[in-house]
Amino acid sequence: MENEKIVVGLDIGTTKICAIVGRKNEFGKLEVLGMGKAESEGVIKGIVTNIDKTVFAIEKAIKEASDMSGIDIGVVNVGIAGQHIRSSIHHGSITRTSKDDEVSIEDVNRLTEDMYRIVIPPGSEIIHVMPQDYIVDYEEGIKDPVGMSGVKLEADFHIITAQTSAINNINKCVRRGGLEIDDLILEPLASSLAVLSEEEKEAGVCLIDIGGGTTDIAVFHDNIIRHTAVIPFGGNILTTDIQHGLMVMAKQAEQLKTRFGKAIAEEASPNEIVSIPGIRNRTAKEISVKNLSSIIQARMEEIIEMCHTEIINSGYENRLAGGIVITGGGSQLSCLKQLVEYMTGMDARIGYPNEHLGKSKLEAVKSPMYATAVGLVLSGFRSLDEREERYKDKANQKQPVKVKEKKSPSDFFSNILNKTKGLLIDDLDGKNEY
Repeated sequence: MENEKIVVGLDIGTTKICAIVGRKNEFGKLEVLGMGKAESEGVIKGIVTNIDKTVFAIEKAIKEASDMSGIDIGVVNVGIAGQHIRSSIHHGSITRTSKDDEVSIEDVNRLTEDMYRIVIPPGSEIIHVMPQDYIVDYEEGIKDPVGMSGVKLEADFHIITAQTSAINNINKCVRRGGLEIDDLILEPLASSLAVLSEEEKEAGVCLIDIGGGTTDIAVFHDNIIRHTAVIPFGGNILTTDIQHGLMVMAKQAEQLKTRFGKAIAEEASPNEIVSIPGIRNRTAKEISVKNLSSIIQARMEEIIEMCHTEIINSGYENRLAGGIVITGGGSQLSCLKQLVEYMTGMDARIGYPNEHLGKSKLEAVKSPMYATAVGLVLSGFRSLDEREERYKDKANQKQPVKVKEKKSPSDFFSNILNKTKGLLIDDLDGKNEY
């Protein structure tokens, strides 16, 4: 039945709205059945600003994905991003009734549920509660407390909040598009499912997802998410800089960036010139690729510097053996990997969402641009925190065992009762004979 489960991811981005339909194949890999894409005109820096335009784009993307996959789409996993996202660390604790019993999955869930009731700034909502390390009776550094003995169970939680109005606008757009939201997931967490390996998360890694309107950051260590942040700059700010700096139109600036732009100006040839047609019979404009790359480098250095500051703020800068993984549409910029390595002093690679993909008719889905959308589909099959899956498995295993335990004592006693009755009857029959 797991193979028959179909999940749809809907990435409401600043430049595009993308829907991907997927299922797990027999090897446990994700098979993409269909994909739809529409230009996003009602979203600025990850926040919905025009509901009608966003609904139109969602309907277009969903129809494309539905037609390609032949599946009627009704429920989707949606990503959320934007400057309004906040993350903080909170401490929680519960006192158990008995220290002789083991810490159960129910105790862990009760502690996690308690964190959803903490006081947060007005106008915000909690979207994720991610446990860090647990403490059992003042014994620290426990990753999984289930099965341990103790009275006091404590933990630090990484809590992610979003603006209520932003969440409501996303809900409104999706519902108007005739869909229901199964889960609302922070976009860098979704991207991490698509592009990071288990080894990288274990060793320590920072994911930098460069989108159109925002750059999302997620820091992992010991397979646990430790820090998240959203920087309000993305690929679109580069386009705006080129447009103003070189006095060209927005579409021309976008083409210059994607076709000729480099993140390191020194890599561009000083003699390379690009000719752009003039507006309304004006003469063609000649653009130096070196100048173009200088504009791009100045802004990219600013974005990378902000990302590096967030890595330092996380407290895990010296514990990231996996270095940095860059993904998202902005990661396709030429020479970006070298610039990131030079500025941060850490190893870097470009993250492609083919880590968990099986055979697919759609080669385009393997582009870093679709990392978030692929991750949103994967989140339907995998938990953001691997411990959740273990707890579910343990809970499922316990149920049949309990049923057997309940049955066996009654069977045992009924057998004794029947034997006793038999002996009494035999005894009475013997007495009657005399």
